[in-house]
Amino acid sequence: QVQLVESGGGLVQPGGSLRLSCVASGVIFGISAMGWYRQAPGKQREFVASIASGTTITYADSVKGRFTISRGNAENTVTLQMNSLNSEDTAVYFCIARRGTVYWGRGTQVTVSS
Repeated sequence: QVQLVESGGGLVQPGGSLRLSCVASGVIFGISAMGWYRQAPGKQREFVASIASGTTITYADSVKGRFTISRGNAENTVTLQMNSLNSEDTAVYFCIARRGTVYWGRGTQVTVSS
């Protein structure tokens, strides 16, 4: 089992930045990928970004050039640096980790509003 805990969400003005962090615990050996999804009110959950094998990075088109995903030195952490935020980025952001199956965190709220 892998447990994931996200942090760093909050309220930010349009054009601002936030940094999300996720820490994995439990059986973390063999985690092959970590990443982020988000779910806006009334919408389906969507992919945001992922990093696999420490080097293969993928972004949704909607966040390319604005968001940066990275893994920590301990390999059980993943961060999402979010810049130039706009109202369409408002959502609950979920951390995921793949170790055979995919594990999900409980999510952290990001609200972009003036």
